[in-house]
Amino acid sequence: MKFKKFFIKHKITAWTITAILAVILVFVLLCLSTYIPKAADTDYSSEVCLNNAYIQSTPLISAHRAGRNLAPENTMAAFKECFENNNDYSVDILEFDLHITKDKRLILLHDETLDRTSDCKEVFGEKDVKPQNKTLAELKQYNMGYHFSVNGEYIYRGTDADLTYCRIVSLEEVLDYLRVQESLWKKQFNYIIEIKNDGALGNEAMQLLYETLISYDILDRTIVGTFNKSVSEYMDANCPGVIRSAGIDEVLDFYFSCMFNVDFSKKNVKYKVLQIPYKTYVINLGKKAIIDYAHKYGLAVQYWTINNKKDIEALTTMGADAIITDDPKLAYNLIHGNR
Repeated sequence: MKFKKFFIKHKITAWTITAILAVILVFVLLCLSTYIPKAADTDYSSEVCLNNAYIQSTPLISAHRAGRNLAPENTMAAFKECFENNNDYSVDILEFDLHITKDKRLILLHDETLDRTSDCKEVFGEKDVKPQNKTLAELKQYNMGYHFSVNGEYIYRGTDADLTYCRIVSLEEVLDYLRVQESLWKKQFNYIIEIKNDGALGNEAMQLLYETLISYDILDRTIVGTFNKSVSEYMDANCPGVIRSAGIDEVLDFYFSCMFNVDFSKKNVKYKVLQIPYKTYVINLGKKAIIDYAHKYGLAVQYWTINNKKDIEALTTMGADAIITDDPKLAYNLIHGNR
């Protein structure tokens, strides 16, 4: 209240102080992003690196939301584009997001609602459509490619549009499909799966996911992530053997530990993978020193969402363990050439 009265009475002074503090904050963040102590080069033959299968001398390629630049994100159309309409590249990791439905099924969707990606508003006159309020069968009615365009053309609209593979898909549908693709491509895929629900729903979704990973025998090939601390804590307490990525608070703790060269082995770390942005929020987390510091303590470093040539090449040179990208074909050609 006192601050509010001061601000009203001394507007010019208050705005000046606010501007100065903002400049100082930006300066501090820039300094933090610049000064990272150099770490010893990664020894990929060391025991600590060999004990984490996600630490790689050549980056793994992860199709973000199944490759959202190729087809409508998190749909079977995107998966089919990756595997059936493709002879030019291959992916190592499939990344997608999960929500729980009203009838307790796990479905692929990134956003909290269907509004951005589906035709729920335009065709059905519905807004704020949340998966937890609909059954899987009800969710199947929406066109998840409605807002997807290629060169400005919305190819999944109109009476002639083929919407067979543009519907909401369940986790089981995707995993069954990928089992077949593993056989055809003669390789095993890894997974990055993010739980988007929070609170009790998030915990319930995590339990369902955990049971499914065991059922499909892919627990050791799946990294589970969440931005919800309560879900991370549920994982740690109730899902033995799960491999999880660091939460936001853990990424920040790691960053400051790296900056001050703290002995990270003394921390009781529950995660094995850091999934972090590159040159985002002023702080530059894309540095070789950060990657080498993480490798020293057996932590893999994966970067999202990397879509341009310069960034892919830079992170490959630095030693990033995975490139999470909307354009896996571009990443493959840059990392492996056209072999």
